Amino acid sequence: MTGTAVCLGETMAQVTPADGEGLERSRELRLAVAGAESTVAQYLADLGHRAAWVSRVGDDPFGRRIVAAVAARGVDVRGVRADPDAPTGVYFKDPGPDGTRVHYYRAGSAASRMTTADADRVDLTGARLLHLTGITPALSAGCADLVHTLVDRARATGTLVSFDVNHRPALWSSREAAAQALLALARRADVVLVGRDEGEALWGTPTAEEIHALIAPRGTLVVKDGSVGATEFTDGAAEFVAAPAVEVVEVVGAGDAFAAGYLSGLLDGSAPRERLALGHRLAGRTLRSIEDYVPAVAEERN
Repeated sequence: MTGTAVCLGETMAQVTPADGEGLERSRELRLAVAGAESTVAQYLADLGHRAAWVSRVGDDPFGRRIVAAVAARGVDVRGVRADPDAPTGVYFKDPGPDGTRVHYYRAGSAASRMTTADADRVDLTGARLLHLTGITPALSAGCADLVHTLVDRARATGTLVSFDVNHRPALWSSREAAAQALLALARRADVVLVGRDEGEALWGTPTAEEIHALIAPRGTLVVKDGSVGATEFTDGAAEFVAAPAVEVVEVVGAGDAFAAGYLSGLLDGSAPRERLALGHRLAGRTLRSIEDYVPAVAEERN
């Protein structure tokens, strides 16, 4: 398993009302694939990068469907293990007039059983980037240990670590536990992506500048502020790019699309303004769709 970018984390089967109605009323459901890290890997592959995804899925139809779908987008999935003793996680999207609610059924999932033993399936030889999110360490103590082990290995191989805070409150025992764990990982990463609202909720830092002062990342910090725009902090310089106006259908998945676009620009050596703009373009694709992942084309890099 090799790739310019290696992404590790859980991917689940996603169930969505086909007619856009809520789960209580819909008569037809659609089955799709969704996971923050595999979504980033798929977008990176779409944009011409070699990408690999590492995880565990259940040895079940959902797991096989997920692996086949991600592989079909050109992502190396040789680092994915089918666990015969635990199921693939599932989540349901429930659209409504006040937005979309998400119901997760992932407790005890195959991915939550990952441990430091899974690090042996993460080949960073030749990899320029290891992408992780704050979802994985919230799944279990074993997953948290695995994330820190991989950061250590990335340091040893000279691989950049990108970390999307991706705070999921329901996965943590408390806000304090999440705030401490996610801050520690953010401070270890070379590239950190975080929502301004996440920073305020976790650490009481309501502005991009305050988040930057708190995290003091090793290299680069990107603070996303929804429809307002995004700011990159690197080497004492700040670059802000406004988000283009988009007719929003649904917001789920937009953050992962932004991360992929931004990281694609980073891997291409683009200037800060260009990589932030690419992040916005990919996020816009998702915002205009009910899908978490809307395939991109390599030409979008330009």
